[in-house]
Amino acid sequence: MALKKPLKKIIPSLLIPLLVFTAAGILHLFHVFDYLEYKSYDFRVRLFADSYKPSDDIIVILLDQDSIDWAGRERGWSWPWPRSAYAELTRYVQTGGAKSLVFDVLFSEPSIYRGDDDGAFAEAADGYGRVVQAVFFSTQTGSVETWPGDPQKPLFNPAGFESIISGYSLGKDRVGAQFPIAELEKTAAALGTVTNAGDSDGVNRRARLFTSFDGRAVPGLSAAALLVSGSGREVRYNEKKRQIEWDGRVIPVDRNGRSILRFKGALNRYIPYSMGDILISAERLARGEKPDLGPEVFADRHVFFGFYAPGLFDICSTPIESVYPGMGVHVTMLDNILSGDFIQEVPCWAEWLILVTAVLTISILVLFSGRLALSVGGFAVVCAGVAASALAAYNAGWWLPMVLPLGGALGAFVSGTVYNYATEGSQKRYIKSAFGQYLSPEVIEQIIADPSNLELGGKSMDMSAIFTDIQRFSSISEGLQNAYGKDGPRELVNLLNLYLTEMSNIVLANRGTIDKFEGDAIIAFFGAPVPTDRHAAMACRAAVQMKKAEAELTGRIMDKTGRFCPVLQDLIEKRVIRPNRPLYTRIGINSGEMVVGNMGTSSKMNYTIMGNAVNLAARLEGVNKQYDTGGILISEYTREKIGDDEFVLRPLSRVRVVGIHTPVRLYELLDLRASAPTRLLEAAASWEDAFRAYENRDFASALAGFDGILRQDSGDLTARFYMNRCRGYCKAPPSGAEWDGGVDNLSSK
Repeated sequence: MALKKPLKKIIPSLLIPLLVFTAAGILHLFHVFDYLEYKSYDFRVRLFADSYKPSDDIIVILLDQDSIDWAGRERGWSWPWPRSAYAELTRYVQTGGAKSLVFDVLFSEPSIYRGDDDGAFAEAADGYGRVVQAVFFSTQTGSVETWPGDPQKPLFNPAGFESIISGYSLGKDRVGAQFPIAELEKTAAALGTVTNAGDSDGVNRRARLFTSFDGRAVPGLSAAALLVSGSGREVRYNEKKRQIEWDGRVIPVDRNGRSILRFKGALNRYIPYSMGDILISAERLARGEKPDLGPEVFADRHVFFGFYAPGLFDICSTPIESVYPGMGVHVTMLDNILSGDFIQEVPCWAEWLILVTAVLTISILVLFSGRLALSVGGFAVVCAGVAASALAAYNAGWWLPMVLPLGGALGAFVSGTVYNYATEGSQKRYIKSAFGQYLSPEVIEQIIADPSNLELGGKSMDMSAIFTDIQRFSSISEGLQNAYGKDGPRELVNLLNLYLTEMSNIVLANRGTIDKFEGDAIIAFFGAPVPTDRHAAMACRAAVQMKKAEAELTGRIMDKTGRFCPVLQDLIEKRVIRPNRPLYTRIGINSGEMVVGNMGTSSKMNYTIMGNAVNLAARLEGVNKQYDTGGILISEYTREKIGDDEFVLRPLSRVRVVGIHTPVRLYELLDLRASAPTRLLEAAASWEDAFRAYENRDFASALAGFDGILRQDSGDLTARFYMNRCRGYCKAPPSGAEWDGGVDNLSSK
C-alpha cells in the first residue's frame, strides 16, 4: 500500500466520508432507498422461508377447484355454494374441538339460495361459539361507518398507543366498512378485520394487530382467533422497547406500530385440507362410517377457511410471491404470534453505525491504497460483509438495512476514485496504462512513487531468470498458415494470445516480472524490483504451474469443437509434434547475480535483465531437448537456493553449454512435493540410486535402474536417454582417465 504523501489526503479523507454520509442520510430520510431495500429484504425472506417450520397449531381449509368440481358432480351445486356447506364445516370442526374457526370470506350479501340457508350457517356458528367472521374497512368502499352496537363483540382495550395510534387507522378520510349480513354478524363469536396495509411498493410485509374504526380497536383475523379461544382483551404498547404486550405475549412492532411478519413459505406449508374432503368425511361420519379425515385432526388447533380456486381468492403481493392468497398474511400473523418469532427493525443507531462504518472503510481504502484493484477488492469485501450481516441479522430475527450502507459504500468508492483520478495526474495514469501489461504491480508502484526510476541505468541483484519456448512452434505456425490461408496469421496470433495469457498470468501471480515476449517465448525474472530471498522458489513454483496449465490448455484446444484441433491433430498424425503435447513448453531457470534496470535510450527503454546468469537460463531452456526432459531444467545454483523440502527434483549430468566453460550440474524439476503423487516420489528416489550408479561407472546397475523406471512410466524419455547411454557404455566402458563423471559438452544452443 503506497502511503508516500499521507498528509495531502488528510482533508479529503475526512471531507469525502462526511459528504457521502450526509448525502446518503438525506436520501434515506426521503425514502429514496426504500424500493431497493424492500427488494433486497424480499430476497432474504425467500432465501430463509423454507428453513422455518410453520406452526402445527394452524390448519388451513381451502375451497379449491377440486372441491367445486366434486360439489357440482355429487351434490349438484353451482357456484356460489349454499351457506349450508359452511354450516357442515362448522359443525365438523366443532366436533373435533378446534380452538377457533376463522372465515377469511366476506359474507356481505344474503345467500342466493334464500330460505333458511343463511340461518343454517348462523345456527351452526352460534352453536359453536368460536367462529370468526370477516369485516373489511376501506376509505373507498363500505356503506357502514359505525360499529354495530348489538351484540358486543370482543374488541381490544388498548393502552399506551397514543404515540403510534395513527399506524392503526386508515387515515383521516372517511372510513367505511363491509360487515357480514346481520344473521352471521350476530352469531359470530368475533369479527376480525381482513384489512391489510402494504408498504409503498404495494407488498404486504407487515400486519396490524388491530385496526381503529369508529373509536374501537377491531382485531385482525389472527388476533380474533385468539380472542375467541380465551385470550384477554387488554393490550399495552411499551414505547421504550417498541413492543406490544398482550396476555403474556410480546409482539415487536415497527415505528408505525405494525408487526413485520416472518413468512415461512407458501400457504400450503401449513396443514392444508380440501373443503371437498371435509364434506365427504362429514357425510361418512353422519352415516356412522369411519371418515378418511376424522374431526379429531382439528383438536386444539386454529382453523382458517378461505377460497383457493382460480378467480375466487383475494390476491395480494408478499415477499414470497407476487400473487399470494390474502389469507396467508393472516395465517402468518397468527403463526408469528404463537411462535413469538416476528422480525424486528434494528434501532436507528445501528442503521447509522453500519453506514458510517461502510463509508469510512471504503473512503480510507480508496484514498490510501494507491491501487484500483485493491480498492475494488476492498469495495467488494465491504459489500459482501454488509450483505452477509444483513442475512445473518434476518436469520436472527432483525431487519438490518442493506441498501443504505451499500449506497454509502458505493458513493464513497466513486467519490474517492474520482478524487484520486483527478489528483494523481496524467503522468501516473500514463505509467499505469503504458506499463501495466508487462510489468509487475511492484514495478509500476515503484515508478509511480518515484518517476526518476524511468531514467536509464541498472543495478546488480541476486535474482532468478526463467526462459520458456514452445517446441516446434514454427511447424505449428506453418500448419495454421496452410490450413487457414490468408487468415493464418490471425489464427496464429489467437493461439499465441491464448497461450501467452495463461502463462503470463502465472508469472505475475508468483510476483514475477515479464521482461519480454519473443514470438512464442517468454522471458521473465523474479526478485526485482522488490528483493526477496524466495525468488528461486517463486520461479520454480511458476514453472510447475505453467506445465500444469499447459496440460489443461492442451485439453481445451484439442477439443473436437475447437478451431485449432484439426491443424494440431494433422501435425500429430504426421509426427511433427508429439501426441497430447501440441504446445509443449521447454523451461530453463537459473539463479545468480544479474543486472536489472531500465535499458535502451531516453526515448525508448525496457526494464530488463542482463548478465552471464541470464545467459545460462536461456541455454538451459534449449538443453531440455538434449535430454528429452519433462520440460523444466534448473541449474545447480537454483537448486542450492530452493533447498530440499519444497520440490521434487532429479539430478542430470553436468554440462558445458555454449559460451559457458564451467560445468554446471542440471536438475529436472518434476513437481511440488506437497502435491506430488506417491509414485512420482518413489520414482525420484529410484532415479537417485540409478544416477549415482551411472556417475560411479556402474553402468550395469544403472541400466537396470533406468530400465525399472521406464517400466513404471513408458513415457519417461529421459530415463530412456540414459538407459541407451548405459547400454553403449556397457559395450565400450570409458576408462578412468576418460571419465569425468559424465560431463556433457553441448555444441548447440
